[in-house]
Amino acid sequence: MLDLDLVGWVVVSLCAIMVGITKTGIPGLGILVVPLMAIAIPARQSVGVLLGILILADLFAIVYHRRNARWGHVLRLLPAAFAGIVAGYFGLKVVNDQQLKPIIGGIVLVMLSVNYWWTRAKGQDTPVPTQWWFVAGLGFLAGVTTMMANAAGPIMIIYLLAMRLPKVEFVGTGAWFFFVINWLKVPFSANLELMTAESVKLDLIMLPFIAAGAAVGILVLKRIPQKAFTAVVRILAAAAAIKLLF
Repeated sequence: MLDLDLVGWVVVSLCAIMVGITKTGIPGLGILVVPLMAIAIPARQSVGVLLGILILADLFAIVYHRRNARWGHVLRLLPAAFAGIVAGYFGLKVVNDQQLKPIIGGIVLVMLSVNYWWTRAKGQDTPVPTQWWFVAGLGFLAGVTTMMANAAGPIMIIYLLAMRLPKVEFVGTGAWFFFVINWLKVPFSANLELMTAESVKLDLIMLPFIAAGAAVGILVLKRIPQKAFTAVVRILAAAAAIKLLF
């Protein structure tokens, strides 16, 4: 088992709950989990542990949204996303734990900036490109960022907004995309020893916390004012990401 102190166990458990909430209720919460995990666990190990937690949480999400995916949108993204995963894999081969921490922090800050710029400066009703190069570019970026930091959520949000999907199909399509893409990452993560028998054991211990978060996401947190909640999440995620940079 990974060597965690009491604070580490609390942080990882809290992250597992937040991942569950992210997958069924509030997508934006996931960006906070990435830097928190990298603070509680060595950066490279945190990527593998978080991937296992995400995969377990994906199971709850795809059961809940089993009929809500637009598979055409998922399939359009996958080739470029897979290419991005391969690029991210080779990137991880050449960086050590100390180098990866600021990389994760930087990725999170960039993703927060992109998401903030999109929602504030452009707005959800602004026309956006839907041509092949737009899909390929976002897919590749999603692959790189999800492989290196599990932080592709904001990119997927931009893509789904561009597709003008209804709310339920928006969440369902995202859930199925990440279910597929996270499994595609497993052999690469295992080869890099990011996912190990120890990390999988920790992931399975977190299963009750993931389930609790998934239930909360469905039943409770949809009633919280989204605007205020999103602002708090962004501030906390930015603070955690800045800590990783220094």
